[in-house]
Amino acid sequence: MSDLMNNIKDLREMTGAGFLDCKKALEENDYDIDKSVSFLRKKGLAKANKKSSREAKEGAVGIYFNENIVSIIQINTETDFAAKNETFLDFMDKIGNFSLSMNDHNLTLSNFNNLIFEDSTVDDHFKGIISKIGENIILSKLIFIKINEKLMISSYIHNSYRKNIGKIAVVLKTDVIENNEESRVLGKNLCMHIAASKPLALDADSLDKELIKKEKEIQLETIKSSGKPENIIEKILEGKMKKFYSESTFLNQKYILDPNKTILEVLIEFSKKNKFEVLDYKLLILKS
Repeated sequence: MSDLMNNIKDLREMTGAGFLDCKKALEENDYDIDKSVSFLRKKGLAKANKKSSREAKEGAVGIYFNENIVSIIQINTETDFAAKNETFLDFMDKIGNFSLSMNDHNLTLSNFNNLIFEDSTVDDHFKGIISKIGENIILSKLIFIKINEKLMISSYIHNSYRKNIGKIAVVLKTDVIENNEESRVLGKNLCMHIAASKPLALDADSLDKELIKKEKEIQLETIKSSGKPENIIEKILEGKMKKFYSESTFLNQKYILDPNKTILEVLIEFSKKNKFEVLDYKLLILKS
């Protein structure tokens, strides 16, 4: 293999640029590798800046763990094809694992984008992957859950591309007396329930107060417009809201594996032999 071909091969591995772009970069920079790398990066950055204004409605969500923190990230792409690409999935794992290394559950999305790793900001790494894949790629969500060894963490990925990456991510934080196989199976099944039933909150007290207010207004207007007598409107509204809570809150939902019981009833029954208390959950569904 000639020196030129070797240099092109090395340059492609270093930058991810195409064969002809690498050849042109070498020719325009006196076959100097370092100058050619800079040339290609500048060229790629210009392309990335143009692509960053394009809509990114596809992508993936991923879950990452260490002993202190769970990190859930969402990265959007323009096409589903790019989201399934191994280069993209490797990049997603790199970003997810880096987010864990900060050990900071208060880290915001904007602060994270300005952090430095591998001699570049996170934002610069995104510009690099945009240049390599040829699509706009955006880190759109970053969620942290603080944990410790006393808690049991369960997780589930739906429509998976990898074990920890897919279209829907669920993490469940529970306090159990004994972290055994039976409790782990229940934790996994509850995560699958959350992915399927998509509760809005843990219980009625955790629901957004504005959401409750709007729902009551809608239901009240519906009841009144149906011509129901004034003396039973409040009772009907109470029943409607009870149904709303049973459909939208995790503990009040019917368990998908046993629809005759609510989640709360399942937990009470299980806790007779091994305390199982749900402390929190996070549901992340791929959205643009």
